[in-house]
Amino acid sequence: MTELNEAHHPIAAQPTPEWPDTADAGVGDPSVDAALAALDGLQTKPVADHEALYAELHDALLESLNEEPAAGNGGA
Repeated sequence: MTELNEAHHPIAAQPTPEWPDTADAGVGDPSVDAALAALDGLQTKPVADHEALYAELHDALLESLNEEPAAGNGGA
């Protein structure tokens, strides 16, 4: 088994996740892009705050999904 800490380091090392770059995540829909912007800086926020942030993101994306498409947008 691989240990995250060595015997002479009593504090366990913490893995560092690779966070995706959300700056270029633009999907072309302004309301969706605005909702996704909430993910900027997520890695600097306490993990305890992530649940609320994801819930707000979910609600914002659901609201965007339920919006009427703009006229002349060539919708289906």
